[in-house]
Amino acid sequence: MRTIICSTDKRGVLTICMNRPEVHNAFDADMIRELTAVLKEADQNKAVRMVVITGSGSCFSAGADLNWMRSLVNASQEENECDAMRLADLLRQLNYLSKPTIARINGAAFGGGVGLIAACDITIAVENTFFGLTEARLGLAPAVISPYVMRRIGETYARRYFLSAERFDSQTAYDIGLIQQTAVKNELDIVIEDTISRVLKSGPAAISHCKHLIFEVAGHDQESQKVNDEMTSRLIARLRVSDEGQEGLTAFLDKRKPGWIKD
Repeated sequence: MRTIICSTDKRGVLTICMNRPEVHNAFDADMIRELTAVLKEADQNKAVRMVVITGSGSCFSAGADLNWMRSLVNASQEENECDAMRLADLLRQLNYLSKPTIARINGAAFGGGVGLIAACDITIAVENTFFGLTEARLGLAPAVISPYVMRRIGETYARRYFLSAERFDSQTAYDIGLIQQTAVKNELDIVIEDTISRVLKSGPAAISHCKHLIFEVAGHDQESQKVNDEMTSRLIARLRVSDEGQEGLTAFLDKRKPGWIKD
């Protein structure tokens, strides 16, 4: 693995650490592929009882990688759609994993990083960190991550944070339901370990049935989500190749304001 570090302890707790601290653990095609492969393997491995996902360094994940975004500026709509579907596949695999999952949020998360958090069962973040659904500032939309984020924060807060693309702190993230618990920085691992111990007291088959039950009662499953993913992938692909999306991405890469911001 080039972009992630994996370790499994004697209890069967698999920890997946996104390991690109030099770019704040931002996604690129390699990371998406590696995360998806590890999660698929974990789902089938009876020795794995739980999955913890986190980031190296001081950031959980900054979302899309700068160089990856640069390569998409001139990509076709079809290429962009295929690219978006790979992220959709990752999030779907994580969300519907038969094992319990914890997002160990060690620092800031933006865009796709927020999507990863929203697709986990248990979400615990350090205090005084920041989050953001910043896609609209690039002339885009948080399309692929939207099903998971909206199930977390609901329509009310999506209608604010999708549109404003503003940053918000961990207290706000807790208040709107994105995260379930906060911890001071030097106690994050203590809180995570306590949570792991609590969950591992439940039967592994019972946990799997509980997750399936939740999704059934909520009215969605992997197959219905895949149909949704095809729609959101088409949307982000159209936005990326649109005039506004091209201007937003180019302005971001050029470190200037996009044309729609008037002084």
